[in-house]
Order: sequence, then structure tokens, then C-alpha cells
Amino acid sequence: MMKKFYLKRTSLPETTQNNTQRNGETTTVGERVADAIAKFGGSWGFIGIFLAVLVIWMALNVTHLFGVKFDPYPFILLNLFLSCLAAIQAPIIMMSQNRAAKRDHEAAQNDYQTNLQAERRIKKLEKKLEQQNKKIDQLLALIEAQAKSDQFTNDRQ
Repeated sequence: MMKKFYLKRTSLPETTQNNTQRNGETTTVGERVADAIAKFGGSWGFIGIFLAVLVIWMALNVTHLFGVKFDPYPFILLNLFLSCLAAIQAPIIMMSQNRAAKRDHEAAQNDYQTNLQAERRIKKLEKKLEQQNKKIDQLLALIEAQAKSDQFTNDRQ
């Protein structure tokens, strides 16, 4: 009597998750503002606007166009504004980068867990395949023995 042997489907707990929608986590207003400032501060649009403001500022103060002369040549007021901008913008960008690093770390952890789960499943499949190969070898041995037995009985008749 032949025994049926088949691969049973095993269910392992799911470890993967969508990192863009992390279990209903919401961002604070400050985090959203930091992300928006970092996104704009790292764009060509910001660089273009920034250069235009600098050129207009210097042009107005050097040429005295329209009688405007609020920051003469060493541009001390401009340097103050630029220093303040850098002092405020740098920590905001760092906050956004820290949040991005946290998201990247969570994604890496999720990838690691997924890889571990896949490795466990592959090992289970390898074990099942080895069992199937042993069963196939046993069946082939039985078939060969049966064939020899049938040949032996045919030769005697």
C-alpha cells in the first residue's frame, strides 16, 4: 500500500509591514514643518530664490537705486540675516534627517525580519524536499525489486 506524501502548506506569522504607513503613527506639526523646510531648503528653487535675493540686496545697496541705502558695502545686516538663517535652518534640517534615519532604520529592521522569515521557510522546504527525495529513492528501490521479481518469475515459466 502506497502512502500519500505531499508538501503541507505552513503558515508563518507575517513580519513585513508597510513602512510608509506605520501602524497609524501620525506626525506632529513640528515634524511636518521640519520636513517641508528641509525639502524646500534642499531644492534648486531655494537656491535660485536665495541667489536672487542676495543679488537684489547687494545691487540695491551698491547702486543706491531708488535712493535705497539700508545696508552699505560690507553688508553687515545681510551677514546677520544669513547667520540667523543658517542658525535656524540647520537644526530644522537635522530634525528632518533624524526622522529619515529612523524610518530607514525601521525599514532595515523590517527587511532583516523578512529575510529571517524567508530563510526559515527555505530551510523547511529543503527539509521537505529531502524527505521527498528519500521517499522517491525508496519507491524506486521497490519498483526495481518488483521488476526483478517479475523478471525472475517470467524466466522460471
